[in-house]
Parts: sequence; structure tokens; C-alpha cells
Amino acid sequence: MSWLNAPASETQITHGKRLWLYIVSGLVMMFLVLPSLIVIPMSFSESKYLEFPPEVWSMYWYGAYFDSKAWMNATRTSLTVAVLTFLLATPMGTLAAYGLHVSRFRFSMYIYIVMSLPLMVPVIMIAIGVFFLYAKLGMINSISGLVLAHSMLAMPLVVIVVASGLKSYDMNQEMVARSLGASRARAFLTITLPQIRFSVITGGLLAFLTSLDEVIVALFVSGGENATITRRMFNALRDQIDPTIASISTLLITVSVILLVVAQMFGKERD
Repeated sequence: MSWLNAPASETQITHGKRLWLYIVSGLVMMFLVLPSLIVIPMSFSESKYLEFPPEVWSMYWYGAYFDSKAWMNATRTSLTVAVLTFLLATPMGTLAAYGLHVSRFRFSMYIYIVMSLPLMVPVIMIAIGVFFLYAKLGMINSISGLVLAHSMLAMPLVVIVVASGLKSYDMNQEMVARSLGASRARAFLTITLPQIRFSVITGGLLAFLTSLDEVIVALFVSGGENATITRRMFNALRDQIDPTIASISTLLITVSVILLVVAQMFGKERD
């Protein structure tokens, strides 16, 4: 096993000395991934109840999902809200991260902390606050209300990811462009943004997935024709344990993995 004696990085640390770290990482990965992997075979069962392992393998519940008008309406609502959240949270979060990065305001760190509060406050408390506010504004069960609420939850992720990308970016490049007559906006769009695009795309994908998978806020402010797929899944699990939710969960896992793989491939192409 010569690879154990090979350098693990640019340093002299070998793979053998890092073997314990690989084992711990593998155990943590199994702990995180195993529950999701159990859902996948459950989705191919023909049973009317959630069953693992399946006695009879079938695509029956996938067909039930695609043939259901209610599930399709909920899927369209979730995808619409997720795309709109992506389009709103990504540029706003990117500009906020850029503004905090270049600002010389001494309280910028505190502003950064305030913008990160949606990640610190329990989502159930945010959902209650949003519900009371929307009840007064008449925005309950509306697409616009969902988009705003999901953007509030997703924007801190975009800010954190883009801010991390900006820390490894040399701002002198933008300063050179501005010294040659480019405006700040043009310098940002033509010089800075192309070089941090991987961070921006990653933040945008996280915003999209945050909206697509969010359930607690959706339980409070979505319903009727604008019910999201996660809300319907929660109701199906609570009321009748519909096995269709296993097939939907598998599809959501597949979409999430594909998007993250595409983002990583895009980052390698950039390098």
C-alpha cells in the first residue's frame, strides 16, 4: 500500500498519517447520508405503506406522483418560488457581500452579523413573525409572500459564500480598471464578478435549494393553489403516510446532487 506513504498535500504529511482523519470523515459521511439512502429504495416499493426493504420493486409511486394533478401543481409552485428566490436573493446577497467587503464603515462587521440572523434564529420563530406580518398585509398563500420569505432565509447563505470568495480576490485589479476610467459598476461587472462567479453561482444554488426544501415557513404562509410540494409532503406524512413522498424525496435528492455536481464542475473549469 504505497499510497499510504505518498504525500497527502504539498507538505510532507503522508496519507498514512491522515488515515485516522479519513476514517472519521467516512463515519461522519455515513451518519449524514445513510438516512437519505434508505429513502431511495423505499421509493421503488409497490406497497401502500412505507416499506424497507421493498418486497416488490416497482415504479408505481413515481407514476402516481406524475399522474397527480395536486402534486404537479405543488411542484410547479415550489419550482416557481425557488427560481424567483434564486433571482432575487443571488444579486442582492452578492451586492451586500461586495458592499460590506469594500466598505470602510467601522460597524460593517455588526451589519454582517445582523444579516446572518436568519441563520441563527429558529426558523419556527421566523415563520410565526412572517405569518403575523403577512396576515396584516394580506400576503398569506401568495407566491410573492413565499418568495420574500424564502429570500430572507436564503440571502445570508449567498452573503457568506460570496464574502468568502471576495476574501481570496485581489481588489487591486478592480482599482486598476477604475483608475483607467471605468465606473465602479462597470469594473465590478467586467473584472470582479467574472473572477468570483463560482462563489456567486454556488450561493445562488444554495438559495435555490433552500427555497425548494423549505417546509416550516411554507406551512404558515402557503396553502390552497399555492401550496408548496414540501407542505403537501408534510401533510401527506402526517395524515396518511402516502408512499408518494418517498419518490418525491428521491427526486429532490437527485436534483440537489446534480446541481451541486454541476457547480463543482463549473468551479474546476474555472481553475
